Amino acid sequence: MITGVIKNKIDKIWTDIWAGGTTNPLTVIEQLTYLMFIRSLDEKELENEEFSNMTGEEAEHIFPQSEIGQAMRWSRFKNRDPRDIFDLISQRVFPAIKKMKYGRLPDFNDKGELVEIPDLDGTEQKQTAFTRYMENAVFALPNAQVLQKVITGLDDLYEHDIADLDMQGDLYEYMLGKLSTAGQNGQFRTPKHIREMMVELVAPTPDDRICDPACGTAGFLVSAAEYIRRHYEDTMTEEQWQAYASETFTGYDTDQTMLRISAMNLMLHSVTDPEIDYKDSVSKQNSIADKYTICLANPPFKGTVDAESINDDLKAVTNTKKTELLFLALFLRLMQKGGRCACIVPDGVLFGSSNAHKAIRKELIENHRLQAVISMPSGVFKPYAGVSTAVLVFIKTGAGGTDDVWFYDMKADGLSLDDKRQEIAENDIPDIIARFKNLDGEKDRQRTDQSFFVPKQEIVDNDYDLSINKYKKTEYVAVEYPAVSEIMDEIDGLYEQLGSVLKELKGELNG
Repeated sequence: MITGVIKNKIDKIWTDIWAGGTTNPLTVIEQLTYLMFIRSLDEKELENEEFSNMTGEEAEHIFPQSEIGQAMRWSRFKNRDPRDIFDLISQRVFPAIKKMKYGRLPDFNDKGELVEIPDLDGTEQKQTAFTRYMENAVFALPNAQVLQKVITGLDDLYEHDIADLDMQGDLYEYMLGKLSTAGQNGQFRTPKHIREMMVELVAPTPDDRICDPACGTAGFLVSAAEYIRRHYEDTMTEEQWQAYASETFTGYDTDQTMLRISAMNLMLHSVTDPEIDYKDSVSKQNSIADKYTICLANPPFKGTVDAESINDDLKAVTNTKKTELLFLALFLRLMQKGGRCACIVPDGVLFGSSNAHKAIRKELIENHRLQAVISMPSGVFKPYAGVSTAVLVFIKTGAGGTDDVWFYDMKADGLSLDDKRQEIAENDIPDIIARFKNLDGEKDRQRTDQSFFVPKQEIVDNDYDLSINKYKKTEYVAVEYPAVSEIMDEIDGLYEQLGSVLKELKGELNG
C-alpha cells in the first residue's frame, strides 16, 4: 500500500525532474523506468553473487567483470561525484542496456567502444520485452544535478519504503496515475479499480492465456497477474509459474514508449518476459486468431484507421473505420471458443444506428453469448474525458447462446465524478461483482432495480439496442399539491406582509 510518506517522496522526485525542464509526464515516467531498471539489474546481480557464495556454484553474471563493467552497477556509482555518474550512465550504462542480450550487459574495450554480445551458435536469440524496445530509447535527464537528486530519491525509497514486488508495483501504478492526458487516438489509462472489477468478472486462472490488444501501460495485464497471484500463488506448478512469467500475458500497441513502459510495469509484477509486441491490432499485419482464452481491454475510442489497412476478417463482421467497433470484432477473432472478454466501449456502441453498429451488436448477441452490459457514469475517466462508457462481458461460442442479458446501472465507483476524483463512501463495484457471480439471484429483479435481466428477444425487437435506458423503468411517486385556492390565499398573505414591511421602511426613511 502506498502511504502518504511514499507519495511525498515520489512527488519530490517528480518535482526535481520537472524543475530540470522535463515536464511531459510520459517522459518523466520513461526516465524513471530506466533508472529503476538499472537498479533492479544490480539487485539481481547481488542475489546471484550471494547464491554463488552460499553454494560455491558459479552464477552467470549480468555485468561484465571488467573495471568498466563493474563500475556500471548502481551500488558502485550511486555515491560518486554527480558529474561522474551522469557521464557513466549516459555514455556507458544506457548504451549497454540498449544492447543487452541473454540477460547480460555488453562490455567496453580499451578505447571505450561498446563490444556487442554475439549471438549464440550464430542464431539470434529472443530478448526480453523491455530490452527489445530499448533500441529507440533516449536518456533525457538534462544534467548531473537532476540525475543525482533522482538517484538519491529512488535509493531512499527502495532502501526504506519498498519491501516487496507488490510495493514496487504500487509505486509504479502511482506514477502512472500522473498520466492525466489522453492520447491522440483517444486512448487513456483505465483506473485501477475499474480494471480490477473487470478482471474479477472474467476470473482468470494460471492456465489462461490473456491478451490486451491495446495494452498501453499494460494495466489490464498487471491486474490479471495480481489476481492470479492472489488466488493461486500457493497452488501453482512450476510449469504454470514459467508460463506466468512469459506466455500467459500478451499485449499489443503501436506506441514504442508505451511498449517500454508496459514491459517494465509487468516486470515489476514478476512477469519477466511477456509477449509485448509492436502491432497495429486491427490491421492486416495482425492475423492472430483463436489463440487466447481471455481478452481484457479499453480500446481507443476516437481513432480511425486507413480503410485499406483494416484486416478483411474484421470488415466482414463490421464494415467500418471506427476503432471501437473493429476492436470488438478483433476480440472475437483473437479468442478461442469458450474465451471470455470484458471490455470498455463508449455508449455510442450500445445504441448507434449505423449498419456497422448494428452488425457488431447482432454478432455478439446472435453468434456468441453476451452476458452483461454494465453502464458506468460519465465521470469515471475524468480528468481524461467525460465520455459515457459501459463494460461489455461476453463469451465467444460461435454458435449463439445469448438468452437473457444482465444490465447494471453503476451510479458510483467509490470516487467523486468530478475532475478531482476524491474518495467517497458510495461504491457500486463490490455489488456488481457479487451480483454477477450470482446471476441466478438476479432473475426476479424488476426493471426499476439497479440491475435486471432483459430477454434476448426484446433486445432483438429493439434493433439490438443495448442502452440501459431503453429497458430501465423509473418509478414515479405521486406528489399531492394544495388546492389552487389555498395557494392563492398564501400568495395574498405574502403580498400583505411585503406591503407592511415596505410601509414600515418608508416611515423610517421619512422620519
